[in-house]
Amino acid sequence: MQYYLSKDALQTLLSRADISRLDKLLLILFFDNEVPKTLSRIKELGSSNGLRECIKWNISDILSKSQGKATSIKSEWSLTAPGRSYLVTQKLITERKTQLHKDVADLRSHLTAISNPQTKSFLEEAISCLEADLNRAAVVYSWIGAVAVLYDEVVNKHLTTFNAEAVRRDSKWKNAKTTDDLSRMKEQEFLNILESISLVGKNVKLELQQCLQLRNACGHPNTLKIGERKVAAHIEVLILNLFTKF
Repeated sequence: MQYYLSKDALQTLLSRADISRLDKLLLILFFDNEVPKTLSRIKELGSSNGLRECIKWNISDILSKSQGKATSIKSEWSLTAPGRSYLVTQKLITERKTQLHKDVADLRSHLTAISNPQTKSFLEEAISCLEADLNRAAVVYSWIGAVAVLYDEVVNKHLTTFNAEAVRRDSKWKNAKTTDDLSRMKEQEFLNILESISLVGKNVKLELQQCLQLRNACGHPNTLKIGERKVAAHIEVLILNLFTKF
């Protein structure tokens, strides 16, 4: 049986006052696929996820008194099998959905090809939502990031051509100068113009239109239910056709 701990779950647990210092350190050791961690890495993970006070803790002393739940080998601490069982018993980690884990890993593998830190941040947040079973939020966040990427591409490289096509289609269109100006246009029409100026191909536009429909459905109150595979496919389309291209 496999277990997992998302970044959001880790941050929530580390912020709880009813969880001991030892338990929080064991959670940090479990996080990131139970990779062995140095004291500096443990402090870094704790601090970056809201547990800033751990910098002042005597971490070696706390873990050495864990009664076999953690062990140190060559200056790196690792969670032991009894430690993992303890976290399960305390219900601090939950059973991993094997396919979801694979989907998340596949999506994260694409992040290395994205150089823009803001773009990468949007995607990381969307993937974290997927990992935390926040499916509708994952769809919305990933689409917002995708539109932001397209807006930047138009403003930085294709603004004159875009405005000319927009005016040809609608004589009342006021030439855009910034990304905020582009947001005045409905996203459906925005995609149509991107195809017209050859910024995206016809088939890519059709895929993006489906992503937009899903985003609209997820962004408004309704009874729609979607599964993790649908969300993973949605994010993958955006990664392959937008995030790694522009």
